[in-house]
Amino acid sequence: MNPDFHYYATYCAAILAGYSHDESQVIAYSDQFVDLCSATLLSKLKAPRAAATTQLQLELMEADTDISGLQDITRIWSSFHFLPKDLNAEPPKRCSTQYRNKYRLICGPNGELVKNTVELAKNKSMQSVGVAMHVLSDTWAHQHFAGTPSLVINNTNYWFYEIFPDDSEKQLHFRHSASTPDDLDKSLYTASIYVSDEKSIMNLGHGRAGHLPDYSFIRYKYLPAWGGYEEIVKDNPSDYKHAFCQMITAMKYLRGQSGSFECGVYDFDAIKDIEAEIDAILNKRQLDSSDDWKALGEKLSGKTIIPFDIDRYQNEYKTASKNQKDDTFLGKFILAALSQKSMVTNRIYTSGNKLAGVSIDYQKRGFKGMKAYRKLIDLQRRIMR
Repeated sequence: MNPDFHYYATYCAAILAGYSHDESQVIAYSDQFVDLCSATLLSKLKAPRAAATTQLQLELMEADTDISGLQDITRIWSSFHFLPKDLNAEPPKRCSTQYRNKYRLICGPNGELVKNTVELAKNKSMQSVGVAMHVLSDTWAHQHFAGTPSLVINNTNYWFYEIFPDDSEKQLHFRHSASTPDDLDKSLYTASIYVSDEKSIMNLGHGRAGHLPDYSFIRYKYLPAWGGYEEIVKDNPSDYKHAFCQMITAMKYLRGQSGSFECGVYDFDAIKDIEAEIDAILNKRQLDSSDDWKALGEKLSGKTIIPFDIDRYQNEYKTASKNQKDDTFLGKFILAALSQKSMVTNRIYTSGNKLAGVSIDYQKRGFKGMKAYRKLIDLQRRIMR
């Protein structure tokens, strides 16, 4: 998903869930910041690099693709952008353990890890809510792809067609110019370069499908490598609408309006008065819907939404004393990121899958591992006081 949904649409969902304007801005900012919190940025802030929630293109280009490097990539992308739907899923045919482990990292909505992600944010900071909403919504946009480099899982081929509202179809074409905007009129989109190396970062996530999963308006069909090249139809307007209403359901739970969060529940009642406006935004054929979502959010709250600024909270964190950093805006985000990454990595590891590395459940067995994760022990102790 793009900033239009992760920032402005998340703000709208938070308002509809009952959060205040200020709370909704924190949630929306934290949601969007997941796409920007790289190790490079954290190093500049002298913050724990283990809290990285994304990787810059340059970081990926320089990343090692040995076992350790691939595990680091997988921890980030599977935890925050391609949350696995079923860690016990069985491929449709007999295969190697290595293939099966990659297959089990394929992203999708309404898996057990979605429930775990939302519950993890309960009684935590607004930043934790924002992180959870990013992860939840991406399960809808990024489904059918995995957050680990893999040609045999993430590759696509020439069989890629856009489906228009009148059910007519047009073949899509991909190019490899990252600096050139996608051309909707010519159905020309940028995608990663085909590389036959199974472990190439060009085969990470939906890179081979370009930005198509991130546009709310598009419907398309294609042949995923993992599916024996059987056709899959992706309906983004419907998926994004379900993601939006599921966020409302989740945030009402996090606010205490319901006793539990269950997957497959969508608060369509919350949008009944503005459903036509939401449908219009989701179906509008444009690369960026930020202005439309912003206008809707300001209509809902009666307040002005401050545009996203990556630098907004950095000075507060840099100038805070060591003992106060965890209480800053970014300090709370870092704790939320570490907690989410730790939970997902542990679930992947305990399922018998080591693609994200070895993990210890710190709540049950105490601290073992990276120094940055001591923060989670300290956080747990503060909550229990």
